[in-house]
Amino acid sequence: MYTKQDLLEHIEAIGVEPEDTLLIHSSMKAIGEVENGADTVLDAFIEYLADGLLIFPTHTWRQMNNEYNVFDVVNEPSCVGILTNLFMKRPGVIRSWHPTHSVAALGRDAAQYTAGEERFDTPCPREGCWGKLYDRDAKILFLGASTTRNTIIHGVEEWANIPNRLTEGHQYFKILTPDGRLIDRPMKRHSSPVPDISQHYGKLEEPLLHIGAAKKGKIGDAVSVLIEVVPMVDLTMEFLRRDPDLFIDNEPIPKEWY
Repeated sequence: MYTKQDLLEHIEAIGVEPEDTLLIHSSMKAIGEVENGADTVLDAFIEYLADGLLIFPTHTWRQMNNEYNVFDVVNEPSCVGILTNLFMKRPGVIRSWHPTHSVAALGRDAAQYTAGEERFDTPCPREGCWGKLYDRDAKILFLGASTTRNTIIHGVEEWANIPNRLTEGHQYFKILTPDGRLIDRPMKRHSSPVPDISQHYGKLEEPLLHIGAAKKGKIGDAVSVLIEVVPMVDLTMEFLRRDPDLFIDNEPIPKEWY
């Protein structure tokens, strides 16, 4: 059974720095048995990043639709795991106001980082929280989670204006803010010519490990990957210039490209 001290040592060993901006895609089950469970995992990351910014996705894309269309910032559950739901209820955590792709943040500049998401009509706008990861030279940790869950790559395809990645029309949502206001927010949704294009995002892992922008390790039992956002985005942009439909299939990226 892992203790908080064990997890702190594992976090350091994989390459997270105490002042980092760190977003975590997580699988609690993959970590294994932890003393006092998921709360201890959160305690370890919060303690370690006391001088940084800790972020979890708190997405709601799975449940938001034409009929279920009011995003309650405070109360709407996340559809991406137990750690995300526990984290957004921790004291001091601020959740962004994005109806489908919100994040929750704690630490340095959390209010500034999460602000303004209600102004945009796409899932991962460049000026929103996913784009700000690039601006902050952030890292993304896949904590027992597959790199196919790499949401920011949806953003990269959006920023690169790859055709057929967003719906032409909007769904009409409302945002119920923490102070009780209702904000109208029409939203485009993700779209692609294949059923789940993100299942092909994992092909980036080998090139990123090769160039030193990613590092593998273990946190608890969880095989994990830590990736630097800036080189990942820059490399992906270069790949998409070569082949805008790179992620339509799962064929490996040609080695001569990197």
